[in-house]
Amino acid sequence: MIGPGIIRRALPLVLSAAAAVAGLAADPAAPPFKVAAFYTGQREPAHVSFLAEANQWFSRMAGPHHFAYETTTNWALLNPAYLAHCQVVVFLDTRPDDTSQRKAFEDYMEKGGAWMGFHFAGFALDRSLFPQNWNWYHETFLGGGEYASNTWRPTSAILRVEATGHPATLGLPATFRSAPNEWYRWKNDLRRNKDIQVLLSIDPASFPLGTGPKPHEIWHAGDYPVVWTHRKYRMIYFNMGHNDLDFESKPPKDLSSTFGNEIQDKLVLNGLLWLGGRGPANGGKKRE
Repeated sequence: MIGPGIIRRALPLVLSAAAAVAGLAADPAAPPFKVAAFYTGQREPAHVSFLAEANQWFSRMAGPHHFAYETTTNWALLNPAYLAHCQVVVFLDTRPDDTSQRKAFEDYMEKGGAWMGFHFAGFALDRSLFPQNWNWYHETFLGGGEYASNTWRPTSAILRVEATGHPATLGLPATFRSAPNEWYRWKNDLRRNKDIQVLLSIDPASFPLGTGPKPHEIWHAGDYPVVWTHRKYRMIYFNMGHNDLDFESKPPKDLSSTFGNEIQDKLVLNGLLWLGGRGPANGGKKRE
């Protein structure tokens, strides 16, 4: 775990043929783009498990795909001076609570910045530790509003690619089985928001999804977007980011991982390279 104020860096080393894995090959002539990943890493062991492997995975991808990766728990770095040097910002979990940090991030995105978020970065629920008290982020930017419910236990799902022409989905099959995850449902219907483009959703072949034990934690039908972008911003949100753990062992033992699924990894890497300005940009435009 990284303490506040400390930044861990993974700098690009040598380009390799592995760049083609994403379908958007790195350009050796292009300068490396900077990715800054923020996280909190507290309370939920399943989220902490995801954070550990996410930081390792992004660090491994940095060299072959020609980007610089920095990760930190110091949310105070979410300020105009630091963000001016970041081509992509990642929220691995949670979101900033400080008003000035929120304003800095909003300005960054309005001026053409790029963002990737995972799972709990989209969570908000009134009367919880993470209330919905940031309308621009949850209602406008993400579009989902408050969290409404989830499946349990974490399980894999068959995901359907809906936007086959988007850079993030290039080379993906029409459907694929995801890594295990706790899947979220949102208060707002994303389909009714003309600014939201759903990239992937849960395919009906997944149902029933979840094992309970509570009946409402098992989904039997419905429409559940799990990856989407906002047409007016350069951003992508992944609902993935919650591993399955054996809580009976001390400490809890990992039963699954988010990364290591070839197709899902390709999706994330495609998305990151698109945000970093690599490959075709037909899935969204940088705001000037």
